Amino acid sequence: MSKYLYNIKPLGESGIIVTFGSEINPQIHKKVKSLADYIEGHPFNGFCEYVISYTSVAVFYNPFIIKADYKHINTAAENKTVFKLIKGILENYISAADKLPSSTTMTVEIPVCYGGEYGPDIDYVAKHNNLSIDDIIAIHSQPDYLVYMIGFCPGFPYLGGMDERIAAPRKSEPRLSIPAGSIGIAGRQTGCYPISTPGGWQIIGRTPLNLFHADRPNPSLLNAGDSVKFIPISPEKFQEIKVMNT
Repeated sequence: MSKYLYNIKPLGESGIIVTFGSEINPQIHKKVKSLADYIEGHPFNGFCEYVISYTSVAVFYNPFIIKADYKHINTAAENKTVFKLIKGILENYISAADKLPSSTTMTVEIPVCYGGEYGPDIDYVAKHNNLSIDDIIAIHSQPDYLVYMIGFCPGFPYLGGMDERIAAPRKSEPRLSIPAGSIGIAGRQTGCYPISTPGGWQIIGRTPLNLFHADRPNPSLLNAGDSVKFIPISPEKFQEIKVMNT
C-alpha cells in the first residue's frame, strides 16, 4: 500500500484518473511523476496513453482488450468491471512506484532577451507591481522553475515557483498571435510559448531557442519534472543564438 493518499476515479468508459492531492507543490508532483514513470516502464496490455497534470495522472486504455485479456488469464476477472481491473493494476503500480528512486531530470538553461520588442508587456508588469524593469528581470531569472506539465499547445511548459512579487493578471483581450519563444506571465504562473499561437499572458521576453520541433526524436525541449533556469541575454546575443539554431 502506498504511503501517500490518493483517489482513483473513472474517467469515461476508457479512462481512469489517479489524484494525489489538490495543491500545486513539488511533493505532490513527485508522486505524479513517479507513477507516470512506472507506467512508462511497465505498460499493461490494452494501455493507450497517460496524461500528467499538476496533481494527477489520467490513464487511457482499450476496455475490450482489458476485458478479454483478463478473462483469458483469470476467470475470476470475468465478473469484474474494467474500472475495477484497471484500479487494481494502478494500486499495485502506485505501491511499486513508491519504492523507486527519483528519476533523473534535466536542468535546462533558457536564454531570454527581456523587454523591448521581445517583451512588450514588461513595462506593464513592472508598473503593476511598483517595481523597475531591472527588478522584474532580476526576480524572474532568479529561481529554478519546476516543469509541472506540458499542455495548452505542443511543448508549452507550465512552470511553478515564480515569485509572487512579479505576478500580473492576464491581458483583458488576448493577442491573436504571439511569436514562438515568448516568455509570459499570467497570475502567479510563468511559461514559454514554443510555437506561434494566440494567447493572453503578459509577454516579458523571448528566447532564441527552438522549444518544439516535430522532427526531433523528442519534439519538446522540456518535459514534466525538468527544471528551468532563465538566463538574461542582450539583443545581440539573441540574434547570435537565433542564427546558430536556424
